[in-house]
Amino acid sequence: MDFTKAEFSVSYGLSKQIPENDKIEIAFAGRSNVGKSSAINKIFNRKSLARVSCVPGKTATINFYKADYINFVDLPGYGYAKVAKSEMQRWSELIEGYFNQDRNLQLVIQLVDMRHKPSKLDLQMIGFLIEREIPFIIVMTKSDKLNKTQTAQRMGSIRSEIPYGDEITIIPFSSETGEGVEEVKEIITQVAVEATNADLMQEDDEEGENLVDGDEDIDNVH
Repeated sequence: MDFTKAEFSVSYGLSKQIPENDKIEIAFAGRSNVGKSSAINKIFNRKSLARVSCVPGKTATINFYKADYINFVDLPGYGYAKVAKSEMQRWSELIEGYFNQDRNLQLVIQLVDMRHKPSKLDLQMIGFLIEREIPFIIVMTKSDKLNKTQTAQRMGSIRSEIPYGDEITIIPFSSETGEGVEEVKEIITQVAVEATNADLMQEDDEEGENLVDGDEDIDNVH
Protein backbone atom coordinates (compact mmCIF):
# COMPACT_ATOMS: atom_id res chain seq x y z
CA MET A 1 0.00 0.00 0.00
CA ASP A 2 1.26 3.46 -0.90
CA PHE A 3 0.37 5.50 2.19
CA THR A 4 1.47 8.76 0.58
CA LYS A 5 -1.34 8.53 -1.98
CA ALA A 6 -4.07 8.82 0.63
CA GLU A 7 -6.55 11.58 -0.09
CA PHE A 8 -9.60 13.12 1.53
CA SER A 9 -12.86 11.65 0.28
CA VAL A 10 -15.91 13.02 2.11
CA SER A 11 -17.31 14.16 5.49
CA TYR A 12 -20.63 13.49 7.18
CA GLY A 13 -22.26 15.24 10.11
CA LEU A 14 -25.06 12.72 10.72
CA SER A 15 -24.87 8.94 10.65
CA LYS A 16 -27.94 8.70 8.41
CA GLN A 17 -25.97 10.58 5.73
CA ILE A 18 -23.32 7.85 5.53
CA PRO A 19 -24.02 5.59 2.54
CA GLU A 20 -23.60 1.84 2.66
CA ASN A 21 -20.20 0.65 1.57
CA ASP A 22 -18.51 -2.74 1.32
CA LYS A 23 -14.94 -1.49 0.94
CA ILE A 24 -12.47 -2.44 3.65
CA GLU A 25 -12.45 0.22 6.37
CA ILE A 26 -9.99 1.07 9.14
CA ALA A 27 -11.10 3.65 11.71
CA PHE A 28 -9.26 6.01 14.05
CA ALA A 29 -10.89 6.76 17.40
CA GLY A 30 -9.86 8.71 20.50
CA ARG A 31 -10.74 11.49 22.88
CA SER A 32 -10.55 15.10 21.86
CA ASN A 33 -7.01 16.52 21.88
CA VAL A 34 -5.37 13.07 21.87
CA GLY A 35 -3.45 13.98 18.72
CA LYS A 36 -5.54 11.98 16.27
CA SER A 37 -5.18 14.33 13.29
CA SER A 38 -1.42 14.60 13.83
CA ALA A 39 -1.14 10.83 14.03
CA ILE A 40 -3.08 10.38 10.78
CA ASN A 41 -0.87 12.92 9.01
CA LYS A 42 2.27 11.20 10.30
CA ILE A 43 1.15 7.71 9.28
CA PHE A 44 0.34 8.88 5.77
CA ASN A 45 3.37 11.20 5.62
CA ARG A 46 1.18 14.19 4.78
CA LYS A 47 1.27 17.57 6.49
CA SER A 48 -2.40 18.44 6.16
CA LEU A 49 -4.35 15.34 5.14
CA ALA A 50 -6.27 15.64 8.41
CA ARG A 51 -6.75 19.17 9.66
CA VAL A 52 -4.99 19.83 12.96
CA SER A 53 -6.79 22.35 15.15
CA CYS A 54 -5.49 24.30 18.13
CA VAL A 55 -9.00 24.10 19.59
CA PRO A 56 -10.03 20.70 20.97
CA GLY A 57 -13.33 19.32 19.77
CA LYS A 58 -13.21 20.81 16.29
CA THR A 59 -13.48 17.46 14.51
CA ALA A 60 -17.27 17.35 14.55
CA THR A 61 -17.76 15.14 11.51
CA ILE A 62 -16.81 11.65 10.39
CA ASN A 63 -14.11 12.16 7.80
CA PHE A 64 -13.34 9.53 5.17
CA TYR A 65 -9.99 9.17 3.41
CA LYS A 66 -9.06 6.67 0.74
CA ALA A 67 -5.77 4.98 -0.09
CA ASP A 68 -5.71 2.30 -2.75
CA TYR A 69 -8.64 -0.01 -1.96
CA ILE A 70 -9.05 1.01 1.70
CA ASN A 71 -11.29 3.58 3.35
CA PHE A 72 -9.79 5.23 6.43
CA VAL A 73 -12.31 6.72 8.82
CA ASP A 74 -11.54 9.58 11.22
CA LEU A 75 -14.19 9.46 13.96
CA PRO A 76 -15.02 12.62 15.95
CA GLY A 77 -12.95 13.10 19.10
CA TYR A 78 -15.01 12.47 22.20
CA GLY A 79 -14.91 13.92 25.70
CA TYR A 80 -14.52 17.67 25.07
CA ALA A 81 -16.68 19.37 27.68
CA LYS A 82 -16.77 22.93 26.31
CA VAL A 83 -19.45 22.33 23.71
CA ALA A 84 -23.23 22.43 23.91
CA LYS A 85 -24.96 19.32 25.20
CA SER A 86 -26.86 19.01 21.94
CA GLU A 87 -23.57 19.00 20.02
CA MET A 88 -22.13 16.31 22.29
CA GLN A 89 -25.25 14.22 21.67
CA ARG A 90 -24.81 14.65 17.92
CA TRP A 91 -21.20 13.46 18.16
CA SER A 92 -22.31 10.45 20.20
CA GLU A 93 -25.03 9.61 17.69
CA LEU A 94 -22.55 9.99 14.85
CA ILE A 95 -20.03 7.57 16.38
CA GLU A 96 -22.62 5.04 17.55
CA GLY A 97 -24.49 5.29 14.27
CA TYR A 98 -21.33 4.48 12.33
CA PHE A 99 -20.57 1.40 14.45
CA ASN A 100 -24.17 0.20 14.24
CA GLN A 101 -24.09 0.10 10.44
CA ASP A 102 -23.25 -3.07 8.55
CA ARG A 103 -19.79 -2.06 7.33
CA ASN A 104 -16.62 -3.89 6.35
CA LEU A 105 -14.75 -2.55 9.40
CA GLN A 106 -11.55 -4.52 9.83
CA LEU A 107 -9.67 -2.54 12.49
CA VAL A 108 -10.04 0.34 14.93
CA ILE A 109 -6.92 2.25 15.89
CA GLN A 110 -7.80 3.47 19.37
CA LEU A 111 -5.66 6.42 20.47
CA VAL A 112 -4.88 7.07 24.14
CA ASP A 113 -2.68 9.85 25.54
CA MET A 114 0.38 8.12 26.99
CA ARG A 115 0.87 10.82 29.62
CA HIS A 116 -2.33 9.94 31.46
CA LYS A 117 -4.38 6.99 32.56
CA PRO A 118 -7.17 6.11 30.12
CA SER A 119 -10.17 8.35 30.75
CA LYS A 120 -13.60 6.99 31.61
CA LEU A 121 -14.65 7.54 28.00
CA ASP A 122 -11.50 5.78 26.75
CA LEU A 123 -12.42 2.77 28.86
CA GLN A 124 -16.01 2.88 27.64
CA MET A 125 -14.83 2.88 24.02
CA ILE A 126 -12.39 0.03 24.64
CA GLY A 127 -15.11 -1.92 26.43
CA PHE A 128 -17.47 -1.28 23.53
CA LEU A 129 -14.93 -2.61 21.01
CA ILE A 130 -14.34 -5.70 23.12
CA GLU A 131 -18.08 -6.32 23.56
CA ARG A 132 -18.73 -5.94 19.84
CA GLU A 133 -15.68 -8.11 19.03
CA ILE A 134 -14.29 -5.40 16.76
CA PRO A 135 -10.54 -5.87 16.16
CA PHE A 136 -8.51 -2.99 17.56
CA ILE A 137 -5.09 -1.87 18.68
CA ILE A 138 -4.18 0.86 21.14
CA VAL A 139 -1.79 3.58 20.03
CA MET A 140 -0.30 5.56 22.92
CA THR A 141 0.21 9.07 21.55
CA LYS A 142 2.61 11.81 22.62
CA SER A 143 5.32 9.41 23.78
CA ASP A 144 7.88 12.15 23.08
CA LYS A 145 6.51 14.07 26.06
CA LEU A 146 7.89 11.42 28.44
CA ASN A 147 11.43 10.27 29.13
CA LYS A 148 12.46 6.63 28.76
CA THR A 149 11.75 5.77 32.39
CA GLN A 150 8.32 7.39 32.33
CA THR A 151 7.50 5.70 29.04
CA ALA A 152 8.44 2.29 30.41
CA GLN A 153 6.31 2.92 33.50
CA ARG A 154 3.27 3.95 31.47
CA MET A 155 3.62 1.02 29.07
CA GLY A 156 3.70 -1.30 32.06
CA SER A 157 0.77 0.37 33.83
CA ILE A 158 -1.57 0.60 30.85
CA ARG A 159 -1.95 -3.17 30.69
CA SER A 160 -3.48 -3.22 34.16
CA GLU A 161 -5.61 -0.13 33.50
CA ILE A 162 -7.61 -1.58 30.62
CA PRO A 163 -9.55 -4.85 30.32
CA TYR A 164 -7.61 -7.73 28.73
CA GLY A 165 -4.55 -5.49 28.68
CA ASP A 166 -2.12 -8.38 28.28
CA GLU A 167 -3.91 -9.54 25.13
CA ILE A 168 -4.07 -6.20 23.30
CA THR A 169 -1.45 -4.77 20.95
CA ILE A 170 -0.28 -1.49 22.48
CA ILE A 171 2.12 0.76 20.60
CA PRO A 172 3.99 3.83 21.91
CA PHE A 173 3.62 6.56 19.29
CA SER A 174 4.89 10.06 18.57
CA SER A 175 3.87 12.32 15.71
CA GLU A 176 6.99 14.37 16.47
CA THR A 177 9.70 11.69 16.49
CA GLY A 178 7.99 9.06 14.36
CA GLU A 179 8.13 6.42 17.08
CA GLY A 180 5.63 3.65 16.35
CA VAL A 181 4.75 4.88 12.86
CA GLU A 182 6.25 1.96 10.97
CA GLU A 183 4.73 -0.57 13.37
CA VAL A 184 1.26 0.91 12.87
CA LYS A 185 1.73 0.94 9.09
CA GLU A 186 2.80 -2.71 9.14
CA ILE A 187 -0.35 -3.67 11.06
CA ILE A 188 -2.57 -1.67 8.69
CA THR A 189 -0.94 -3.35 5.68
CA GLN A 190 -1.29 -6.82 7.20
CA VAL A 191 -4.96 -6.25 8.05
CA ALA A 192 -5.66 -4.88 4.56
CA VAL A 193 -3.99 -7.82 2.82
CA GLU A 194 -5.73 -10.43 4.98
CA ALA A 195 -9.12 -8.77 4.52
CA THR A 196 -8.62 -8.50 0.76
CA ASN A 197 -7.68 -12.17 0.51
CA ALA A 198 -10.73 -13.12 2.56
CA ASP A 199 -12.99 -11.07 0.26
CA LEU A 200 -11.48 -12.72 -2.82
CA MET A 201 -12.01 -16.20 -1.35
CA GLN A 202 -15.64 -15.32 -0.60
CA GLU A 203 -16.13 -14.11 -4.18
CA ASP A 204 -14.64 -17.36 -5.51
CA ASP A 205 -16.97 -19.39 -3.30
CA GLU A 206 -19.98 -17.42 -4.50
CA GLU A 207 -18.96 -17.88 -8.13
CA GLY A 208 -18.57 -21.62 -7.52
CA GLU A 209 -22.05 -21.81 -6.01
CA ASN A 210 -23.49 -19.96 -9.00
CA LEU A 211 -21.82 -22.43 -11.38
CA VAL A 212 -23.27 -25.36 -9.44
CA ASP A 213 -26.72 -23.78 -9.56
CA GLY A 214 -26.32 -23.28 -13.30
CA ASP A 215 -25.39 -26.92 -13.83
CA GLU A 216 -28.43 -28.04 -11.85
CA ASP A 217 -30.68 -25.86 -14.02
CA ILE A 218 -29.23 -27.46 -17.18
CA ASP A 219 -29.79 -30.94 -15.75
CA ASN A 220 -33.40 -30.07 -15.00
CA VAL A 221 -33.94 -28.96 -18.61
CA HIS A 222 -32.70 -32.32 -19.90
